[in-house]
Amino acid sequence: MKILLPYLALYRRHWLRLSLGIILAIVTLLASIGLLTLSGWFLAASAVAGLAGLYTFNYMLPAAGVRGAAIFRTAGRYAERLVSHDATFRVLAHLRIFTFTKIMPLSPGGIARYRQADLLNRLVADVDTLDHLYLRVISPLISALVVILVVTFGLSYLDLNLALTLGAIMMALMLLLPIIFYYAGQPIGRELTRLRGTYRTQLNAWLQGQAELVVFGAQTRFRQTLDNIEHHWMERQQQQAKLSGLAQAMIIACAGLTVTLMLWLAAGGFGPLTQPGALIALFVFTPLAAFEALGPVAAAFQHLGQVTASAQRVSQVIEQQPLVTFPSRGASAQDHATLHIDGLNFTYPGQPLPVLKHIDLHVNAGEHVALLGQTGCGKSTLLQLLTRAWDADGSIKLNDQPLADYAESTLRQMMTVVSQRVHIFNNTLRENLRMASPHSSDAELVSALEAVDLHTLLEGEGLNAWLGEGGRQLSGGEQRRLGLARGLLHNAPLWLLDEPTEGLDAETERHILALLRKHCLGKTLILVTHRLYSLEKMDKICVMEEGRIVEQGDHQTLMSLAGRYARFRIRG
Repeated sequence: MKILLPYLALYRRHWLRLSLGIILAIVTLLASIGLLTLSGWFLAASAVAGLAGLYTFNYMLPAAGVRGAAIFRTAGRYAERLVSHDATFRVLAHLRIFTFTKIMPLSPGGIARYRQADLLNRLVADVDTLDHLYLRVISPLISALVVILVVTFGLSYLDLNLALTLGAIMMALMLLLPIIFYYAGQPIGRELTRLRGTYRTQLNAWLQGQAELVVFGAQTRFRQTLDNIEHHWMERQQQQAKLSGLAQAMIIACAGLTVTLMLWLAAGGFGPLTQPGALIALFVFTPLAAFEALGPVAAAFQHLGQVTASAQRVSQVIEQQPLVTFPSRGASAQDHATLHIDGLNFTYPGQPLPVLKHIDLHVNAGEHVALLGQTGCGKSTLLQLLTRAWDADGSIKLNDQPLADYAESTLRQMMTVVSQRVHIFNNTLRENLRMASPHSSDAELVSALEAVDLHTLLEGEGLNAWLGEGGRQLSGGEQRRLGLARGLLHNAPLWLLDEPTEGLDAETERHILALLRKHCLGKTLILVTHRLYSLEKMDKICVMEEGRIVEQGDHQTLMSLAGRYARFRIRG
């Protein structure tokens, strides 16, 4: 239960609306009790009075009371639903923002071990489940407690012993039933939460991998896995539904037994009355109506296991400490960039073998450097360390200042990064470009597209063209060039490019490399590649192998060494 405390603290921000919702719920329940009790007494008293009571019995006042209680009940129920759901949605929005702000500093190291679908499920479905904490637990509990106290106090004016008997029975049920159904429903709730996450993760993989599943004829096998998970999920839902039915059956049975007991105890008279007459209806219909307040309590704690499991899944993510922290203020941005890397070692968290070993690299301002090597030698990892995706052992200095001394905004301002996988957002072409430079005009956006030979994207709707999720209508080469267009719009002194010409034909590759050399004159450029084209025009070439820089120098120097670079050229 302690896992819920941080989320309960978030409710304080909306305590006024939440409190008003609880008050309205209490008013609604009391109006229901008043309606049924007064109606029962009115019918019983009318029957006793008979025809003779037409002149002696006041029919108008009780009838007005019944109508007033009905109006209060209807209006209170509507207002309670309106206020409670408004408050819950506000809490939910706050909870999502809170969770998201906790997740963002973890990226990418802290969330790398989670699959995207699983992380999304925790952020959406598990956070949504936490809204049950108010609607199904807090509000019903407080409302039931207040109703029990009010009913006991009200009936005590007629007979203290009968009032205390009813209050004790209801209080005992309110204390015992939640505990019973909490422990009965906890394993089911945890299993439901786990199965829901597993099913959505598998379903997301199935949808994303449709092409491969069709090509290799694996649809049936994959679908069978989904069906099995869904079958277990439905079984648990059925068990939870049966438990809910049992909870309601126990409440109804207890209500019936309590009404019978109260009728038996009141039959011999109560208070100063030896002949209770029509007033006995008060002790029959009051418990019958009051048990309405206990109905949600048992079911609430049955779902508490699911709420707790969701809270644990969310907390597993947000309670992690960021692997990388940035100072709020740090070194100032400059219009040039020098890099000094000394004794750099890095091993991915949880992995046994190092990826980078004793990297030493000095890059002067305006120098163009190529990192050359086979796949898996650590080139992309080195680029990620320069952006502080992770921190490593050793020293990385930008303009003679440790990388850790820069605020994140300053670091992003000084770097233009084009990664291997360029993400295209489900938005217009204009918005996909403006993320790199929010203040750029349409003319500047068009110029950047034309520079990377993407003028064909402007046909039709132009910058208003909708690119869709992941830019599905774009080829891999077009997506990469769109990433380069973003880079052209982001004016930074340090360029970090990871395989920028991968997937491009030879002519387009020559055009892009020429554009980069021209655009990056006076800028520092680090280019990761395994292709040999145009490397002779780079100021420095670093050959990487098994996490080390084994050779570095310009084209002529490396060719004269007749080492690994020269062998690459011969094989190429």
